Amino acid sequence: MPPLVTSLRNGSRIEIAAACPQAQALGLRPGMAVTQARAQVPGLDIRPADPEGDRAHLASLALALARRWAPSVAIEGDDTLFLDLTGVAHLHGGEAAMASRLQRMLARLGYGARIAIADTPGAAWALAHFRGSARCPSGRHGEALAPLPIEALRIEPAAVELLHRLGVKAIGQLAEMPRAPLVRRFGAGLAARLEQALGRLPEPLHPVIPPEPIAIAQRFAEPIATAEAIEHWLGTLVPRLAAALEAGGLGVQALECIADRIDGVPQRIRIGLARPNRDPVHLLRLLKRRIEDIEPGYGIDALALHVRRAAPLGPEPMVERLDEEAAPDIATLVDTLATRIGLGAMWRMRPVESDVPERAAARAAVLDPPERGGARPRIDAVGQLVRNPALHPWHPEWPKPTRLLRRPERLDHVVAELPDHAPRRFTWRGQPHRVVRADGPERVHGEWWKHVAEAEHVRDYFRVEDEQGRRYWLFRRGDGERPATGDLSWYLHGVFG
Repeated sequence: MPPLVTSLRNGSRIEIAAACPQAQALGLRPGMAVTQARAQVPGLDIRPADPEGDRAHLASLALALARRWAPSVAIEGDDTLFLDLTGVAHLHGGEAAMASRLQRMLARLGYGARIAIADTPGAAWALAHFRGSARCPSGRHGEALAPLPIEALRIEPAAVELLHRLGVKAIGQLAEMPRAPLVRRFGAGLAARLEQALGRLPEPLHPVIPPEPIAIAQRFAEPIATAEAIEHWLGTLVPRLAAALEAGGLGVQALECIADRIDGVPQRIRIGLARPNRDPVHLLRLLKRRIEDIEPGYGIDALALHVRRAAPLGPEPMVERLDEEAAPDIATLVDTLATRIGLGAMWRMRPVESDVPERAAARAAVLDPPERGGARPRIDAVGQLVRNPALHPWHPEWPKPTRLLRRPERLDHVVAELPDHAPRRFTWRGQPHRVVRADGPERVHGEWWKHVAEAEHVRDYFRVEDEQGRRYWLFRRGDGERPATGDLSWYLHGVFG
């Protein structure tokens, strides 16, 4: 497997953003020009970096850790998380056991991590970045920091360069110097970082705050037991839920209604939406269709709406001209059908670029999000020389049957003249058919660039009509001349409407 690096454009220069351990062992470092790296290591695997995606993953990981491991988790830079273990470590078996479990959990998620435990955030950051995974005993962080380079203090590069010129390269040397000259020469930032790492100055953290789940509840003085009463109170709760969603800029995707019965057996209604939505009229309509699933028993003393999954609800597109019709939005129709048959029972077909008919379509979500733009092609890519627009895979000039069989079915008793004529008669599913009209052939070659075994495969398709007016889509394996292209067997692949 070739070494892997990620690249990032910095002005007119393309630099290495990150390098795998194998690439670092070959001398490749972040900040190095990609052209130099490619010349130094032939066959290097270079992929575009995604800083925004990395920051989003780091933020999601911080939220997950704040919910499960420690209540105070802060993000530091682009690659560091601070966890405050005060009053938490004993819940996970101690600091060492907690670090070991956290390391294993991150490894299962595909993250490589270095975990350091110290009394101060500055000491933990320095140990993690310049020593690797380590655990510093309480009160000994000054000794642990002394041999580390001054870069471990998270100070400005200009200050690091000047300290190197003065012969100060380790934190221990810097700690022995008086603070007043340091402040006059380098400003208060250097001394503050040093004192924070040594624990003499506080370093406040800015923890992430996990969003609270949205829930709207209503308790009743007297139990309710009729569908009309449930519908009435749902009409009160849903607008309150929509207001809470609007305050958070969210739209609900999965909603659960819980009815607490007197006997302690909760009744649940779960609805899913194809697209984030907070329209109270639409949400109430979906819930009302499921009221009949609630068994009130001896009565219901509480109703609650819980948002199980939500997503940011962005701005809706609007039509620029008054006389222009907006594109129809089928999200509400999809949600209505999903409450009856389930969202998994609905799909739509999307075209796939393929010459083989059974591979030219695939299932897609009913409301599939728009595809993101691909990576920017290289300057020397040959494909950029093609200026003609690509043809749609389902071009209207290429008629295909309205119903394509899951797999072609073999025909029996076929009478046909080789090599270019359609069959005169055939038998399908035990029923004989006599052909009165035919059109073709339409030749389809195998996709040799995907499957080596299809290098010689050929299909000749015909559109035929029998004496009863039924139209079929048939094909013959082989071109009728070379045995390597197929065995000349016939198959029915589709039926026209």
